Amino acid sequence: MNAPNSFQDRWLSAGLAGQLATPYVHILFGARQTGKSTLLKHLLPADTFFVNLADPAERNRHLADAGLFAMQCRALPRGETPATVFVDEAQTVPSVFDSVQALYDEDKTRWRFVLCGSSARKLRRSGANLLPGRALLHHLEPLTLAEQPSPHEMLHFSLSPLPFTWDGTGTGGTAGATGGGGRNLFPQWDIGERLAFGALPGIVNADEDNRAALLETYTSVFLEEEIRREGLVKDIGSFLRFLQLAANEAGGLVNFASISREAGISVPTVKSHYQLLEDMFVGFSVPALTGSARKRLLSTPRFFFFDLGVRNAAAGLAPSIDTARAQAGALFEQWVGIELWKRLRYLRGGRLHYWRTADGAEIDFVIERQGKWTPVEVKWTENPSTGDARHLAAFLRDNSGKAERGWIVSRCSAPLALADNITAIPWWML
Repeated sequence: MNAPNSFQDRWLSAGLAGQLATPYVHILFGARQTGKSTLLKHLLPADTFFVNLADPAERNRHLADAGLFAMQCRALPRGETPATVFVDEAQTVPSVFDSVQALYDEDKTRWRFVLCGSSARKLRRSGANLLPGRALLHHLEPLTLAEQPSPHEMLHFSLSPLPFTWDGTGTGGTAGATGGGGRNLFPQWDIGERLAFGALPGIVNADEDNRAALLETYTSVFLEEEIRREGLVKDIGSFLRFLQLAANEAGGLVNFASISREAGISVPTVKSHYQLLEDMFVGFSVPALTGSARKRLLSTPRFFFFDLGVRNAAAGLAPSIDTARAQAGALFEQWVGIELWKRLRYLRGGRLHYWRTADGAEIDFVIERQGKWTPVEVKWTENPSTGDARHLAAFLRDNSGKAERGWIVSRCSAPLALADNITAIPWWML
C-alpha cells in the first residue's frame, strides 16, 4: 500500500478547522470511508475525548444506558478552554444527540461537541433531533480533482464551468493544483483509473492489485453491515438485488417500474431504497431543469452513485481499467456529474440539473448558481466539434436571459473555442 507519510490535505480542512473553533455543536456527515474520522483526528486537539460508536462493545454500552454519555462528559475536567468531545458514528445511538443538546444548553463553554456520522436514516426515522439552532452541519465527500490532481500539466490560466479554487481557507489555488502552497495531495491519476476505481481516499492510496477487492468489500460488507446494524430494511436479499440494478442503471433516468419488476419488490419499496442510498450518502438525484423556455421537458430524475469505484463494485463488475474502458462514455459522463455535485456541496450554493426534451434534445448537466444557468455537455472524444455543441447552442439561444456560456468536457488536449459562447475543455481542467 502507498501509505502517505503525513496527513493528505483535504479541501475542507482549513475552513472546517476555523469553524470547529466556534461555540457550536458540529456534525460532520459523509459516506463510509470518505475520511471523516481521519480528518477530524487531524484537526481536533490531542486530548480530545473520543467516543467510538463504530466499536460494537462501546455502542452496546451506550444503547443499554442512555445516561452513560452525559456522565462521561461531566467527568471530564474543567479547563480554561472547552473539553472537546468527538463521537464517531453518532447516528447509531440517537440518544447521544439528546444528551448533547442537554449538555450544550446547560453550559455552552464547558464542552465542544463534534459528531460524525455515515447515515441520516435512523436519525430521521427515530425522530432524533439534529440540534436546531445549536449545530453547524458539514459534509465530507470523496476526493475532488483539486485534492487528487491529474498527471497532465496545468495551463497558466483556468477555464471551468464551476471554478473550485483552494486558497487555504476551505473557500477558495485552482482545481487540479499539484501541491501548491506545500499541500500533501493524493496520488495523481489519469482518467482511466478514476473511471475504474473512483475517489475514496483509501482506494486511491492502495496498490492497484488490491483496489478491486477493497471496493468489493465496501459494497458486500460495509453497506450490508450498516443496513443490518441499523435495521434499515426488512429484506436484505431484495435490497441487494435492487442495489445491483440501481448501480447498473446509474447516471440514467430512474425507472421505478422497471426496477420493481426486476428486483421483485413494489414501486414504493424501490423509492424507499433510493431514498436510503441518499440517506447513507452513497447516492444522489439530479432533477430535471424546470423553467426553461423549451416546452415538453422530461421531469424524471437521474440517479448517481457518489463514487464510481463503489458503483462498479455494486453493479457486480470487477473494478478495473479494462472494465471501465468497455463503458467509458457513460462512466465519463458520471464522473463529470459527480465532480460537479461534490463541488456544489462544498461551495454551499447552487444545484445540479439535467435538461432533456421529449423530442430528444438534451444537455447532460446544467449548473444553477447565483441566478444563472451553466450548461455542460460531456463527450468521450479527443476532438470535440461544432456538431457536439448543437444542443448547447440551442439551449443558450432559448435561455439567453439566464445562460451566457456553454461548456463541453472532453479528452481534448487544450481548450477549444467552438463558438463565441461555447468552449471545450480537457477533463483535467474542469
